[in-house]
Amino acid sequence: MANVRSRFVALLVALTAMFSLTPIARASISDIARADLDAKAIGIAPFDKLQFEGKPGRAQSAVVFGDPDGDGLYGIIIKWPPHSGSRPHIHLHDRYITVLSGTWWVGTGAKYNADAMSPVKAGSIVTHYAGQIHYDGAKNEPAMIYIVGMGPQTSFNREEK
Repeated sequence: MANVRSRFVALLVALTAMFSLTPIARASISDIARADLDAKAIGIAPFDKLQFEGKPGRAQSAVVFGDPDGDGLYGIIIKWPPHSGSRPHIHLHDRYITVLSGTWWVGTGAKYNADAMSPVKAGSIVTHYAGQIHYDGAKNEPAMIYIVGMGPQTSFNREEK
């Protein structure tokens, strides 16, 4: 029952966050929608207007809303290219992840083991619980995820060699 409740909470947080874009992420209504929409009532962030940062061949991220490095709620999209990922680490706060495309791979524990990672398909919702060791990324295909969490999004390496 707790797992169902946490998945529901994750979905609720993700959906709420997707529809509460800050002015920084908002595009001009005239660029994306009909003229009779009130920009004070709805914010739309076209995907092609998001500014992704990061090196080619490595994970790239774009802030959808909030400030991941500050206090408060934030939302980011991460694009994992094939054969890229993180090492075992933890976060200070729960993070709620929706897989937008591809297959995202996740693992738990302080010893990195790519063969023990589990696939998570597009449309799935995952919760990374605060203080729990995990690692993630993409294998043979790119994956894109949407993360909602409370900042700051600090992570700490917990890998055992």
